Amino acid sequence: MTIRIVTDSTCDLPPAVAERLQITVVPAYVNIGDQSYLDGVDMTREQFYRELEGYPTPPTTAAPSSGTFSEIYTKLADEGATDIISIHVASKLSGILNAARLGAEDAEGARVSLFDSQSLSMGLGLLAQMAAEEAANGRSLDDIMALLDSAARRTYVFALLDTLEFLRRSGRVNWAQFGIGTLLKVKPLVRVYGGVLEMQEKIRTSKKATEKMIERIGELGEYERTALLHTAAPDEVEVLRGQLSHIIPAGDNPPAVFVTPAVGAHVGPRALGFAGILKA
Repeated sequence: MTIRIVTDSTCDLPPAVAERLQITVVPAYVNIGDQSYLDGVDMTREQFYRELEGYPTPPTTAAPSSGTFSEIYTKLADEGATDIISIHVASKLSGILNAARLGAEDAEGARVSLFDSQSLSMGLGLLAQMAAEEAANGRSLDDIMALLDSAARRTYVFALLDTLEFLRRSGRVNWAQFGIGTLLKVKPLVRVYGGVLEMQEKIRTSKKATEKMIERIGELGEYERTALLHTAAPDEVEVLRGQLSHIIPAGDNPPAVFVTPAVGAHVGPRALGFAGILKA
């Protein structure tokens, strides 16, 4: 039995990890003006964030085609995969899982099990990594799917945004939940859990906002896997690493992930974040 893992580029997995664990990462699309780019392939993160605030129209994102998924599943089956677990960004936030489902219906010779991570960025990435490690260790398909189901219910992503403007433009959230007033002048703290992106706090200063994020992360319990996130804020994320030292599991060295444009288009530059899976 050979189980292969497929995910999408919103997972933010470091390429070295994906390569080592033979995880296939399917790129989403980032649309800028009348140009369409493969996420993480056609444009560097540095270039995207450097130019993000100057684009005349906000970038949009789109799912890979169902045909792309079908071709990938068929190729993996031809290479000897007996089962494929396809793990994707929360279906409430993106159409990628649906494209994968349609692709699985047309794939030849492939047995595909789809899984809604109910998360994004390294919340999704940590789940894909866990599944690939378990597959490499010889765990059965049923066991891995059960582990994923349990872990997804313990997976949280927090993000401290520099502005709400990009979320507002994206249409990915219910603007009414944020209230009224000078919303673009606060430091919003958002959380993704159970497939839902929701506001946690609206704070005036960066220092207090960071303190509140650390408090929210810590109050949930102990973590077994963690990752740090940033959108073109490499120095700030290393400061955050030190501030989270009492929360990061002993001996763990979580990656500081430069968030991919397919996610960054919706959260904007200079955001900081954390992804973690709580201990069972």
